[in-house]
Amino acid sequence: MRTRFRFSRPRRIALIGALVLPALLLGCAQTRDALGYYWQSAHGHAQLMGAARPLDDWIAEPDTPPALRTRLQLAQRARAFAVAELHLPDNASYRRYADLKRPAAVWNVVAAPPDALRLHTWCFPVTGCIGYRGYFAQADAQAEADRLAAQGLEVDVYGVPAYSTLGYMNWAGGDPLLSTFVGWPEGDFVRLLFHELAHQVVYAQGDTVFNESFATAVERLGSARWMAEHSTPEARAALATSEQRRAQWRALTRTTRAELQAIYEQNKAPGQDTQALAAIKNEAMQRFRAGYAQLRAQWLAAAPPTANAASTQLAGYDRWVAKANNASFAAQAAYDELVPAFEALFEREGRDWPRFYDAVRQLTQLPQSERHAALRALAKNPQPLTQPKEKPGV
Repeated sequence: MRTRFRFSRPRRIALIGALVLPALLLGCAQTRDALGYYWQSAHGHAQLMGAARPLDDWIAEPDTPPALRTRLQLAQRARAFAVAELHLPDNASYRRYADLKRPAAVWNVVAAPPDALRLHTWCFPVTGCIGYRGYFAQADAQAEADRLAAQGLEVDVYGVPAYSTLGYMNWAGGDPLLSTFVGWPEGDFVRLLFHELAHQVVYAQGDTVFNESFATAVERLGSARWMAEHSTPEARAALATSEQRRAQWRALTRTTRAELQAIYEQNKAPGQDTQALAAIKNEAMQRFRAGYAQLRAQWLAAAPPTANAASTQLAGYDRWVAKANNASFAAQAAYDELVPAFEALFEREGRDWPRFYDAVRQLTQLPQSERHAALRALAKNPQPLTQPKEKPGV
């Protein structure tokens, strides 16, 4: 059954922009199917926006499940915390909720060559060239992946629980909370909320690694403070266990990425035997899967996943490992490659959020290669705390 939405005239006028902007954020005018892609982007986002209602309405609704009501109330507190303590934007975003009745907000397609950890890119009018393309229907995403695979690329399709319109849609109601992540454990829930809001603070056009690493750093730092000050001992313990697994997972995948990168660098000469390269690469992937199997066994021995959250996390890792390839490894790198550098920058700025954001904005003024080099240098050699500049006349 197709869901239909009816809007008042002012709402319909507001949604004109909602129909256009997602196409500019997610669409690419340089493809032969551009018109169809624009339409699915616009239509999908319009449906998402049409399903969203203010949190207060959901909370007051008698039919709202108690667990959802409690989570939406927590979201209101976390949203206020994000503004007051993390200096994240105080705007319309994440003050409404939508039940999408599907497991993901969008499905992303990523692709990479079989001999490099280099993401295939699509160029978008607003965001610049980035290494993924989003679809509101999983079948459409898979069709795009199949097209790229036919060109010899390694591909991956994965569900995304939320996406950001970078603050451009706040005039039309802002990005809403979604059923795709509202039921996550508290620590993971607030992490995602802070991550998406961070994209509205600083965004470097065409630099996925910079943008995602920055938002990931904000989510980690911000959620640590939230959990310490506002959460329960049980939720903190659950997040600590989850974080330990994440840290071990990141270490394993980081090691494998470095190994794959070295293999590709050593075998990039023209005329290289592709079968020999594939065999070496397969050995590295086997070591990765064996390493994961050991980690998984350790996790199960230490804390059997009786809770849904733990089971869900392990299932997610299992799926990732089962289909791991250059595309998935390259996409993952975007979310953690520069995180230590941003965390070092936060410390350098005295853990002062506005100063940290200003320092990040200054980096966006540099060419991409220079900003990455500056961050990597900072991660290797953290600098001492910089002192606030005195105001004129003080």
